[in-house]
Amino acid sequence: MRILVLGGTAFLSAEIARQAVASGHSVTCFARGTSADPPDGVTWVRGDRTLGAAAFADVAGRWDAVVDVSRDPVQARVALDVLGPGTQHWTFVSSCSVYADHSVPGADESAALLEPLPEGQPGSPETYGESKSAIEQMTLALVGEKAHIVRAGLIGGPGDGTDRYGYWPARFAANTVTVLVPDIPDAATQIIDVRDLAAWVLRSAEQGLVGTYNALGDVVRFGDYIDGSQQVAGTVEEDVVRPSEAWLVEQGVDYWAGPDSLPLWLPPGHDGFQARSNRAARERGMVLRPWQETLAATLEDEKRRGLDRDRKAGLGRDTEQKLVALWRERQP
Repeated sequence: MRILVLGGTAFLSAEIARQAVASGHSVTCFARGTSADPPDGVTWVRGDRTLGAAAFADVAGRWDAVVDVSRDPVQARVALDVLGPGTQHWTFVSSCSVYADHSVPGADESAALLEPLPEGQPGSPETYGESKSAIEQMTLALVGEKAHIVRAGLIGGPGDGTDRYGYWPARFAANTVTVLVPDIPDAATQIIDVRDLAAWVLRSAEQGLVGTYNALGDVVRFGDYIDGSQQVAGTVEEDVVRPSEAWLVEQGVDYWAGPDSLPLWLPPGHDGFQARSNRAARERGMVLRPWQETLAATLEDEKRRGLDRDRKAGLGRDTEQKLVALWRERQP
């Protein structure tokens, strides 16, 4: 197949390109290349999507499959207009952030969506869900009969630039100080390995699968995920303190992601955010490796990148130890 990946230099899009090359396909990556180079074996066409339709001059034509991971509706629309008519199969990697309600565990693809961004409005981090919703709608309107909409959940595994999934195994592997863990053992986590997601995207393009699917891992208890993180790090006897959620909020610790956060910890009203149904995708060939394998591979990647590096998500060491001391002071 002739496959065009819009991107191909970062995390998921790079893994899709890598696997497509390994499967014997002719792969072209259309990307600026500001974050990294695309994988070996692809044809790299440098292009800047912010320049509009003219940027696609060197990739216009006929493709067996196009994969787009865009979060900007304006750029996505241009790609659909230019490339859609000549493409046999179109994959748009969306997000479960398009859903309007995250409170119900087990919700499937029929759940209500956020209102899309108004036409012509560019996306932003603050409107991520609305942007993805808008791109879904325009994709279905323009190439719906050949569109595969992939609503990804949290993606983990080697190469994760968000630093979320790897925070806990990396923190335990450092094995130097007490680790602060929120007291939420029964909370849900739901991570899909980037390699499994890429494999399903590629296989679906090969088979011509169309429709909209949640592409998610299986649900794992947060307590089991923490235990697994300790096990892959080889520090099952690590000193751990588990403050209450209310106390962590009082101390200004953030949920989910970013600096001064505890990754994978979610605010109230999000019981379903990491507990959505993946049944439809499973029934259509999505194969998931054991989550412990993802943890182990993630930790090896964390070690290569440096366990003590500055992170995009999680608590700094000094902040963590100050919180540990404060929590212990208040205990009888």
